[in-house]
Amino acid sequence: MREGMVTVTNSLGLHARAAAQLVKAAGRFESRIMLLREDKNIEANAKSILSVLTLAAAAGTRLRLTTDGKDEDTAYEAVSKLFENGFGER
Repeated sequence: MREGMVTVTNSLGLHARAAAQLVKAAGRFESRIMLLREDKNIEANAKSILSVLTLAAAAGTRLRLTTDGKDEDTAYEAVSKLFENGFGER
C-alpha cells in the first residue's frame, strides 16, 4: 500500500472535467485507488466519477491518496501528478 497527501491546485477545484480525467487515469490501473477528505471524513473511489464528485474539493483542498495493489506505485505516481499539474488547467 502507498499513501500520501495531494492538494487540489487548479483554480476551479475538482469539478466534473477534472474528475473525469482522474477517473480515466485511475481506470488504467488494477490497484484500488482511494481519496479521503479528512476534514469532512468523506472517502471516494477514484475510479467512480460520482464518488469523486462527492468530495466537493475546491482549490486548496488536501486529500489523502491511497493506492493498494500490484501496480500501486505506478498508480500513485500517475494520480499524484494529475494533482500536481492542476489537471492541465492552471
